[in-house]
Amino acid sequence: MANRKLYSIDTVSELHKISGLPQPQHPLISLVDYSQVEYQIEESEISWIQDLYFIGFKRDLQGKLHYGQSQYDFDGGLLCFIAPRQLVKMIIEKYDKKPSGYLLAFHPDFIWNTSLAKTIHQYEFFGYDVNEALFLSEKEEETLIGLFKGIEKEYQSGIDQFTQNIIISQIEVILNYCERFYQRQFITRKKSNHQILDKLELFLEQYFTGEKIINNGLPTAQSIAEQLNVSTNYLSSLLKSLTGQTTQQHIHGKLIEKAKEKLSTTELTVSEIAYELGFEHSQSFSKLFKAKTDISPLEFRKSFN
Repeated sequence: MANRKLYSIDTVSELHKISGLPQPQHPLISLVDYSQVEYQIEESEISWIQDLYFIGFKRDLQGKLHYGQSQYDFDGGLLCFIAPRQLVKMIIEKYDKKPSGYLLAFHPDFIWNTSLAKTIHQYEFFGYDVNEALFLSEKEEETLIGLFKGIEKEYQSGIDQFTQNIIISQIEVILNYCERFYQRQFITRKKSNHQILDKLELFLEQYFTGEKIINNGLPTAQSIAEQLNVSTNYLSSLLKSLTGQTTQQHIHGKLIEKAKEKLSTTELTVSEIAYELGFEHSQSFSKLFKAKTDISPLEFRKSFN
């Protein structure tokens, strides 16, 4: 395992070479047809880091893709997004059924000094854990494939001074559609999403009433996401969709709820309450409490009484 080779895919040409495809028609962007891919490697398991953006729509791939801490099973159609310099592992398996789908790959240099270079990091799904892969409806698949094909047609028709801007605008349309599809997925998967919200509330309740809050301080968005087995970005997007609040706002909301409970039902001092809620300094607790409620902890206790 320790001696397994780590591949580096730094260019679109290298992607084509390892995939058994002819040289790309554009040096910085390519639409790969998965039905034409024949991996030029002997290993049954490979790992790589690519210096490319990947937007992949995949069905029935000959293998399993590991990205982050989880795994894609391509039994159905779904979208995945991989940003440059992220580690990917694939276990290659042979099936009778031919894989299908497309991979849009483009180098960061292609979008350099464009509007997309400034905004691409705002599309949070490039940071999503694979547990949050985007599942498409049939109509959504048709829309996406049409956009992919439009990009392919553009760079195949010849490169001129308009090619880059036209393709950049098409990629932006794809990403905006994907943003819409993700928001739709939040709605259509209400049951599982509300289960995540229920688990979040249970986790925060147990955390704030146990020893963890005293020993470790306030939980972070990352630590909560790990407990819920989702990515930080996905949890934030989900909470914004369901409640209009970020993960951090949920943490602070639970903190204020517990603080009010202690202020109104116990005779603990503000310093003692601050300590029980994970603060080293009571001033920090009082400052946060006032920022969230517009009154100090002592003023709240007096008004409650």
